[in-house]
Amino acid sequence: MRGWRGLGLLALLLSGCVAPLPSGETGGRLERPVADQPAVTDARRKAKIHVELGQAYFQVGRYGVALDEARAAISYDAGYAPAFQLMGMVHMFLQENQIAATNFEHAMRLAPGDPEIMNSYGWFLCSTGKESSGVELLTKAARNPYYQTPTRAYANAGLCQLRLKNDAAAEVQFQRALEADSGNIQALFHLADITYRRGAYEASKRYLAVLNQGGEPTAESLWLAIRIERRLGNRTAEAGYVQQLRRRFPESPEYQAFLQGQYQ
Repeated sequence: MRGWRGLGLLALLLSGCVAPLPSGETGGRLERPVADQPAVTDARRKAKIHVELGQAYFQVGRYGVALDEARAAISYDAGYAPAFQLMGMVHMFLQENQIAATNFEHAMRLAPGDPEIMNSYGWFLCSTGKESSGVELLTKAARNPYYQTPTRAYANAGLCQLRLKNDAAAEVQFQRALEADSGNIQALFHLADITYRRGAYEASKRYLAVLNQGGEPTAESLWLAIRIERRLGNRTAEAGYVQQLRRRFPESPEYQAFLQGQYQ
């Protein structure tokens, strides 16, 4: 999975900062994430440990082991919703969408107000052609004051709006993601991309500048920087980014697009 565009799926897992709940917008039933709640029984404690191990394996692409850990968690506590959430995410990555949907839906029945599960299931809906339902669920997750990572749900909602080709709505969601976490690299990249397409090249350049302060550039961010500087007529800056793209990512589609003069 490459570049900022690939972060939508990996953004399903966890950590961040708290955003305040907008006045009068509760988004329905509000619950603390099940994973954050204390384990009051030995079975729940064991299930929680297995899910945490499974999440670690999932993040490094050990999907089979992650499934084994989720199943072990369920064997201890069949009512532990994060275990079914984890199974849903693994099957989503394996493109076994029907099995993923069954697991996500079961997790939602067990913990209907859990914002972590809403975020995961919301992104699944977005990625399987149910964007409107996905955005609704992601927005509810982000507005839950117990949710520690609203920036992720807002960014996922922005990606969902991009799938609907609604740049204006996507921009609103990415801005909200930045309000929750000013260093959200996914939101910064897509805001730079949206403002570039709108012709707001200086604004696009500012977003990229903040993005580049937070880490190493990708082929996508360098290619966008090249096109921005070309539009602004900054040939020296453009050449510098071209040199970086050639040195870092000579086999990338972005460098091939540069060689072919495909600036649009």
